[in-house]
Amino acid sequence: MPINWTHYPELNTSSMLDFSQHVLLVFVDALPAAIPFQSILENRLKRSQRTLQDIAGKPLTLELVEGALVSIIQLKNSQSAFEQQALLRQAVKPLLEERPSRLAIAVHGQGKIDQIARQAAYVTAVNAQPLPALKRDVRQTALTEIGVFGVARLAWVAEVEAAIAGNTLCRTLTLTPPNQQTPLLYRQRLQALATEQGWQHTEWDFKQLKAMGAGAFAAVAQGSEPQDAAIVKLSYRHPQARKTIALVGKGICFDTGGHNLKSAKYMQGMHQDMNGSAVAVGVLQAVRAQQLPVNVDCWLAIAQNHIGPLAYKQNDVVTALNGMTIEIVHTDAEGRMVLADTLTLASREKPDVILDYATLTGSMQTALGTRMSGIVANSQALTGQMIAAGTASGERVVAFPYAGDYDSELDSDIADIKQCTMESDADHIIAARFLGKFIEGDMPWCHVDLSAYAHKDGLGAVSSEVNGFGVVLTLRWLQDLLAAE
Repeated sequence: MPINWTHYPELNTSSMLDFSQHVLLVFVDALPAAIPFQSILENRLKRSQRTLQDIAGKPLTLELVEGALVSIIQLKNSQSAFEQQALLRQAVKPLLEERPSRLAIAVHGQGKIDQIARQAAYVTAVNAQPLPALKRDVRQTALTEIGVFGVARLAWVAEVEAAIAGNTLCRTLTLTPPNQQTPLLYRQRLQALATEQGWQHTEWDFKQLKAMGAGAFAAVAQGSEPQDAAIVKLSYRHPQARKTIALVGKGICFDTGGHNLKSAKYMQGMHQDMNGSAVAVGVLQAVRAQQLPVNVDCWLAIAQNHIGPLAYKQNDVVTALNGMTIEIVHTDAEGRMVLADTLTLASREKPDVILDYATLTGSMQTALGTRMSGIVANSQALTGQMIAAGTASGERVVAFPYAGDYDSELDSDIADIKQCTMESDADHIIAARFLGKFIEGDMPWCHVDLSAYAHKDGLGAVSSEVNGFGVVLTLRWLQDLLAAE
């Protein structure tokens, strides 16, 4: 949903209320001598036996006589991006709950005022975007205009709009019900997106992949009827690009676990096992929206992991696209199988960097919970870049080692490599070691295990449980990479 932005350099109370009856008022560091709505604020604090100092770190709402609703929050320049985003999300929530068409954001203070105004604008607008809702009586927020008060300029609007578009597309794809997003329907949706956005579009369907020798992907896909799985490549090109980035996404549209069938508790929500592919598409959307001078190839491994007469099973041995034989140990480790052949295809085109995204292992969620995601990279430089991007973007990542001695866990008596182990110990590291075997050539690669793709109470900037984690992280990494050039 597009937002119209209006700019007011001065912080004027009357102008704010003329613009909207819904106001987000952000103080940065020290409170000013003359606070907007000061008498009302002091009475509100007195009623609850609080002082002005108590508004630091906790939003406070005021209902004015004129009928306006004002939400006040005090931030610190010293706070991390994640902390600022979380507080802004809490502060804007009561305003958005009233579904305003216009909303005023006012920022007052010293230091990184422009940066905090940008954060407030992103948090407000991203949480106002409509998401899939099939209830007959659902009412979506109808925010169409935001006025920003108290900052000199709005140089960041295009960047914020691109991030919102990418994050919203990621969440929308992830939240689509599985009967409305089978592999075939997903492929058709991506084809339509490619036409709309001007992306190059290529597909390798199940028959083609099997004929090519992509046995790891085919092993997972063969159990589904119809056999509508495919690897889809979407490409964005820029005439001034000096680098090509490959984004690889796990797109399992529904994961039953196969013969190692999940229980009902763990099968719930498994239509979201394609979130890695949604992150990659969301990044592509944001890159295109900003017209960033970089080439991006988006490789999506789209399939379902079903149970049936043709489904792969434990102790099968299959041959991957790179010729490596794989002993199947657990059919619910399907993500690394479809990614293996997809990484081989992507690496054969020799991109400058490969990033892959996947809701891959339960052990990463055990290690970190759902507040952060984990990364494993074959390059210390890339590891440092991703951690820095996570800190700056508010989408925090933790690095785990890419240590060769873990390979012994994947030794097989009958094949070149085991798919996994029967234990879950360090499976997030073992899975990354497995994936690394299928990258051809010497290029930096980072695996993002999306343990934070969904967090019950919202995360950082985003209030919905499925939060689009990874889109803004990658955008920030890309912007830093281009700036370094």
